[in-house]
Amino acid sequence: MKVIHSTAELTALINDIKKEGKTIGFTPTMGALHEGHFSLIQRSVAANDVSMCSIFVNPTQFNNAEDLNKYPRTLEDDCRGLEDHGCDIVFAPTIGDIYPGGEEKWEVEIDLQGLDKRMEGEHRPGHFAGVVQVVKRLLEIAQCDRLYMGQKDFQQFTIIRYMIDYFDIPVELVVCPIKREEDGLAMSSRNRRLTVYHRSEAPILHKVLTKAKNWIEVKSVDEIEMIAMQLLDFPGFRPEYFTIIDGHTLEPIDSIAGVSEVVACTAVWAGDIRLIDNMILKSIDE
Repeated sequence: MKVIHSTAELTALINDIKKEGKTIGFTPTMGALHEGHFSLIQRSVAANDVSMCSIFVNPTQFNNAEDLNKYPRTLEDDCRGLEDHGCDIVFAPTIGDIYPGGEEKWEVEIDLQGLDKRMEGEHRPGHFAGVVQVVKRLLEIAQCDRLYMGQKDFQQFTIIRYMIDYFDIPVELVVCPIKREEDGLAMSSRNRRLTVYHRSEAPILHKVLTKAKNWIEVKSVDEIEMIAMQLLDFPGFRPEYFTIIDGHTLEPIDSIAGVSEVVACTAVWAGDIRLIDNMILKSIDE
């Protein structure tokens, strides 16, 4: 496995790979990797000649400077895990490599049609502008055939899918299922910062999402959302939202009638750690 820090060095390597007619699978991450990330790498390894993972804590997607500073940096451990799971290239650039000439120079002009205004966008202003900025930039560098992202960040991959179509970027987006702990908690780099108490209680997110899935045919959307918010509001936990949406448009819905993909999305503060999760409640593919 090669660990590359320079954009110029990576570009030269990718050009050689492309000359050989090999396919590239790419997984962008901010590091602090866990089995959820590694499951994306495994999907990439199974479908591509070369699998690449980026590790870059992108400053432009943090609306809270303290959150940026606290984000764990574990490059050595991450590289060991990636090598164990068959990754071929790790790209760990500096901010200057990703944004030469300054971050503002690489801002992306795109009308997201309101996809960035609800849920995470409402509570984290500017977050998705930063996500679009860094993923577009990484795709320009990676020149990959397939892009691997996880379902846990449902709104994020929906926005990236829109961006890919908007700019007609020649890449296939592969969305992989949420990887969960045995007790149901969605794997996240933030989980390691939970207190013992909050970690023991955090599986409530998955339990409530499962209840919503069981209720979707027998209770109204409003009723499910109301009950879910009540269940998630208890000592040490504070829900920001529990919203049932159209999985294609991200628009909130009043009824599941005529909606081909119904998704419940939630964000909950567990102490001072913010957790997100989601579950597909109904899909025509099921």
